[in-house]
Amino acid sequence: MRVLFTTFGARNHVHAQVALAWALRAAGHDVRVASHPDLADVVARTGLTAVPVGRELNEDQVMEELRDREDASRETYDDDTPDAQLLLAMDELRPEKLTYDHMHGVFTAMTSAVFQNYSSAEMIEDLVEFARGWRPDLVVWDPLTFAGAVAARVTGAAHARLMFGLDLVGRMRESYLAEVDNRPPALREDPMREWLGWVMERYGGTFSEELVTGQWTIDPVPSSLRLPAGLPYVPVRCVAYNGRGSIPPWLREVPKRPRVCLTLGVSHREVMGGDQASIGELIDAVAGLDVEVVATLNARQLREVSGLPANVRAVDFVPMDALLPSCSAIISHGGSGTVHAAFLHGVPQILVPGVMWDNGIRADLVERSGAGLRLAAETLTADALRDALTRLLTEPSFAAGADRLRRETLATPAPRDIVPVLESLTAEHRRHTAPGHDDPARFDA
Repeated sequence: MRVLFTTFGARNHVHAQVALAWALRAAGHDVRVASHPDLADVVARTGLTAVPVGRELNEDQVMEELRDREDASRETYDDDTPDAQLLLAMDELRPEKLTYDHMHGVFTAMTSAVFQNYSSAEMIEDLVEFARGWRPDLVVWDPLTFAGAVAARVTGAAHARLMFGLDLVGRMRESYLAEVDNRPPALREDPMREWLGWVMERYGGTFSEELVTGQWTIDPVPSSLRLPAGLPYVPVRCVAYNGRGSIPPWLREVPKRPRVCLTLGVSHREVMGGDQASIGELIDAVAGLDVEVVATLNARQLREVSGLPANVRAVDFVPMDALLPSCSAIISHGGSGTVHAAFLHGVPQILVPGVMWDNGIRADLVERSGAGLRLAAETLTADALRDALTRLLTEPSFAAGADRLRRETLATPAPRDIVPVLESLTAEHRRHTAPGHDDPARFDA
């Protein structure tokens, strides 16, 4: 069958799709990866075939707009309102806070500021045109890239979301629709229905809720940490892909002291434009401890510190799946790729999450699982981080918690194991005709 992956122009979102894309390719299926032109080279370097669609995303411009909107949203609330109440945050889980007004504000702001930027009219038009010509059987789309769902609906392809982290959209959407249904019919506004309904009208179709949450969802989050939502999920093991790399000589040697990975990931470097946690505080915290620290910091980040302690090795990049098996702990920003890699290798974690998407909730879930500790980036001190790391390395409960998540992760089907499931679901959901096409659909599993 033909499988079209699609995501917006962020490198880590492409990386989240590579393992499943290659599993399908290795099983004999034809695979393409569509994204903004900025990502064409990134996709090509994975060995997959890139399809540039739309205009360049210009991530810096998008993030500047998001920051401006976030600042404006702060003025909507009192000074005592927590950050989770901001209109660009979908990570609110407290039932008493999930009022219609709050969720309507979130979906309105996210639709206009984020979703329509990541799936612009140009991207949707190009993606639909490509899909009409290539005729995919299955479209696998990033949960923030609704253009994939539109292209699938227009061409009659089956389609599924592939999560990169927690399902914030699905969870809040369920609560929001329940509140909408309780309102008088004349007041049942829904910004996502309005936007995607208008898009589908251009192609002779209508809105369906599957445009928001897919016909099913492929989810790498361990089931014990999944947010509650009444949606069909296909669990898959998260297999780390970090891009091209090589094993440095020092990594071939068994560490003489407990090895600790310190990383803030690529998201804050390349998307947010900075780090939420102080590099200086992080480095000061590990100085003098009887550990070997491998810090994945680039030149800009290293300029923030006057020097590195003798027990800290700074590297610009090293593949997480190669480094983590030798580590006794990891200190990170809480990004999905990093945290899932630590799950896979059973490494206890200290999470210092910033404001990006689901990092805060993920840090809370890891702490509740017993596999790590969460520290607040805005109040981080070297003493607090040093104490947390000492606990992580000396209290057996954290290693036990990390091992439980490792065993759960390894018990989850690998990408190659779910290929037959995807074939079956595709055959079930693919329509034999699509709007604007008289040709019978082709499905060759």
